[in-house]
Amino acid sequence: MADDEVTPEQLAAMAAENEDCTEQVNYKAPAKKSVQEIHELDKDDESLRKYKETLLGRNDFEIDPNAPMVQVTQMSLICETAPNPLVLDLTGDLEGFKSQAFVLKEGVEYKIKISFKVNREIVSGLKYVQQTYRKGMRIDKSEYMVGSYCARADEYDFLTTAEEAPTGLLARGNYVIKSKFTDDDKHDHLTWEWNLNIKKDWTE
Repeated sequence: MADDEVTPEQLAAMAAENEDCTEQVNYKAPAKKSVQEIHELDKDDESLRKYKETLLGRNDFEIDPNAPMVQVTQMSLICETAPNPLVLDLTGDLEGFKSQAFVLKEGVEYKIKISFKVNREIVSGLKYVQQTYRKGMRIDKSEYMVGSYCARADEYDFLTTAEEAPTGLLARGNYVIKSKFTDDDKHDHLTWEWNLNIKKDWTE
């Protein structure tokens, strides 16, 4: 059987194994306050002021009013045994990713790293969501809670938990992955599609 000669029945079995079992969490987003409002609260308390500066930053860097609230800049597959860096620049043409693929050796352990900037205020409940498709059928969905972040000049990096690439003849082949970076308010900060090709070896 050649790579990617997987049957619809086998795909359905994969999807059943990976069926989304995310528990519903009774999470309520906090009331919205601007960074300036938070800095103004209890401003006469010196120790509290310093503590808030540690958490929120000094808020004295220049903010581009035209910049998006959240800017997703890069996605990387972190794998210690990969012969070359596996990086997508998310600031350019996202359509180009559909015609190329990350190659991942079966069975290796990897993590996904998302780099992003928060340009204004505080954004709460950031979340990374990815859905994995094989031959048009969704076989997996993963959601990662990224957290809440305040604006700052430097980028943030979020690293997913470690995953293991599937193994075996049926697992080898091309996967289409639809990724989304969103938040509590269901703002779609960025959506992109990319390909992952599971192979027997890195250079096969």
